[in-house]
Amino acid sequence: MATAFNLNDLHLFVQAVESGSFTAAGRHLGVPKSTISKRVAELEDRLGVRLIQRTSRSFALTDIGKDFFEHAQASIIEAEIAESIVRSRLGEPSGTVRLTAAVPTTQFMLAEHLAELTARYPKLKVSLHVTDRFVDIVQEGFDIALRSHRFPLGDSALVQRRVAVHPFLLVASPDYIAEYGRPERPGDIADHRAIMPSLSEAQWRLISDDGAEIVIAPQPVMAADEPMVLLKAALASMGITILPTSVCHDALRDGRLVRLLPGWTAGSISTTILMPHRRGQLPSVRAVVEFLAERLAG
Repeated sequence: MATAFNLNDLHLFVQAVESGSFTAAGRHLGVPKSTISKRVAELEDRLGVRLIQRTSRSFALTDIGKDFFEHAQASIIEAEIAESIVRSRLGEPSGTVRLTAAVPTTQFMLAEHLAELTARYPKLKVSLHVTDRFVDIVQEGFDIALRSHRFPLGDSALVQRRVAVHPFLLVASPDYIAEYGRPERPGDIADHRAIMPSLSEAQWRLISDDGAEIVIAPQPVMAADEPMVLLKAALASMGITILPTSVCHDALRDGRLVRLLPGWTAGSISTTILMPHRRGQLPSVRAVVEFLAERLAG
């Protein structure tokens, strides 16, 4: 006779694996650690195999546990999809959508839209994890990752949807221009003070609207690999810098920064939504993805 699985036990097992421990899973679910440990042990007894090797210091899936986890996770997602389809027929998207993004992407692109997202979908909860480390969204149980990148993302099993491309502009404050003058051609940049966006970068490669390229070497006065620092340094008239439009848009609009060499850019940065294929079918996830694509396009 085939083993009958309790979907709740599968859910506890999947949550324990995604959280990395029974303790973390218990905190996430609001369930005692002992309850999760006991239910997973009962699941193992019914299967007659060990799924998780655990000691006081380690928690790791066995080989068969890895295979079982992949299918158990898919079963949980399919159950969520089934429930969400019913709920979507009855009304608006609901449930929790787990989203991760890097600090600059969150600060300059995402944060200002969160209030509107929650107002549009009041039954939807967004759990946002902000970090600059690489996040394995499948293993860590995220529904959506929002990533900004200068180079194409590698091939993966994740669904990718590019939502924005922001060119890098040369900018400076009005006070800096008043003191040091406005460069009229790319070669003039070599005589100007520069705030470099990379700790190892000594040159900028500029591209004209008609495709011409030129490499220039300005006079660095500081370097920082964080866009908020570059923005504040430029606003403080420390020198010329390059910033994506997602970062400098408001300052340009308000006149706090001025774009230099309007016919030239220093490359671009793309913003892409990534999601596991199955989770992307959830109505709640689709609603968030469509909202982000609408608001972040540019």
